Amino acid sequence: MLFSHAFYQTGPMYYNGIYHLFYQYNPKGAVWGNIVWAHSVSKDMVNWEALEPAIYPSESFDINGCWSGSATVLPENKPVIFYTGIDPNQYQVQNYAVPENLSDPYLRKWVKPADNPIVVADETMNKTMNKIGGHWRMVVASRRKQRGIAYLYRSRGFRKWVKAKHPLHSVPNTGMFECADFFPVSLSGDTGLDNSAFGPNVKHVLKVSLDLTRYEYYTIGSYFPEARDKYVVGKGFVDGWNGLRFDYGNFYASKTFFDPSKNRRILWGWTNESDTAQDDVQKGWAGLQAIPRKVWLDPSGKQLLQWPIEEIETLRGQNVQLSNQELKSGEHIEVKAITAAQADVAITFSIPNLDKAEPFDPSWTNAQDLCGLKGSTVQGGVGPFGLLTLASEKLEEYTPVFFRVFTGLYKHVVLLCSDSGRLITRWWRVSGPGEKHASLREYIHW
Repeated sequence: MLFSHAFYQTGPMYYNGIYHLFYQYNPKGAVWGNIVWAHSVSKDMVNWEALEPAIYPSESFDINGCWSGSATVLPENKPVIFYTGIDPNQYQVQNYAVPENLSDPYLRKWVKPADNPIVVADETMNKTMNKIGGHWRMVVASRRKQRGIAYLYRSRGFRKWVKAKHPLHSVPNTGMFECADFFPVSLSGDTGLDNSAFGPNVKHVLKVSLDLTRYEYYTIGSYFPEARDKYVVGKGFVDGWNGLRFDYGNFYASKTFFDPSKNRRILWGWTNESDTAQDDVQKGWAGLQAIPRKVWLDPSGKQLLQWPIEEIETLRGQNVQLSNQELKSGEHIEVKAITAAQADVAITFSIPNLDKAEPFDPSWTNAQDLCGLKGSTVQGGVGPFGLLTLASEKLEEYTPVFFRVFTGLYKHVVLLCSDSGRLITRWWRVSGPGEKHASLREYIHW
């Protein structure tokens, strides 16, 4: 992970065997301000080397700020950064930058061509790009009053852009869309797709970060590039504040990219702490980039699945293992000999039967509210069961991460809850029909 005075990530990219991460950064302190595009490189997304900033305010078209954007690779294997600049009139304009020396494997130096800006946007910032059918397409997040809007721009040569007549998508009463991400996923398997993928076996994901809630939401649907460039949300998806999230913890301004070296789509997000600005100044850093995750479409088509990239396992040290432990109601089993400051925990619970599972009330539509109602100390028919992390010796304090199983109308419903008072990131899997297992993988940082 990257610890620094870091804020939103702006552009992950894979180029010639090197992973590049560009992110908003204050080189003068651990608080917001003086933002530049920091640049770090890695060969495995685990071990990183920080380079000098890639871009910073220096020209008339970005003199008042270099904000969010994207990075991609053009035809003939030419990388490019696309970013929002703030001009002397405080207008947001879209600019681009290119490497000064393509023979430098780390792409340390970037230059801003004289034909900037190439798009003058209205009330917009944050973008993502892809190429379909001979046209580059750029999604730009925006709002009109309290309606969140994702606008779409098209270009053949990447320098002249035309705004589509109609928005790609909009949602009322959400407030400002930020950090939009629009990408394809395959209907079968966990193989990632390049942004240009399109066809009958492909769905599209639209993710937005909402400034009002400071959370992210996504929908899965169909994209029609030849029919007014429209995105249609799939049936049954909630589009707005109660929609699906990548992460129910402190996770924001995420971005995905296609990793051609392993044919996977990687999700990366920014995590900030609950510390005050004064605390950040005292410790000398604020914000971190969360562990990168592989992401793909669930076979049901109703949600995305995600799992830590396989490279993370190279960080593992001592293996502490327990097996065949019977856990009775009200009991706790201590996992001893964990002395590291960080732990990667994988656990599977086997439930003998689900006959005692509580009935699921269809009026329970908000999982977070239900977690508050059915907390870790509220006994149910099947559950709660899980982990007590960051626990004191006599359990006066702990952070619970737990499951609870309900009986639904046609199938069982599994609720996963946590009281994440500390820095915890979770991944979980529930087995298929007819099986009675719940698996959890949890990264804990003390």
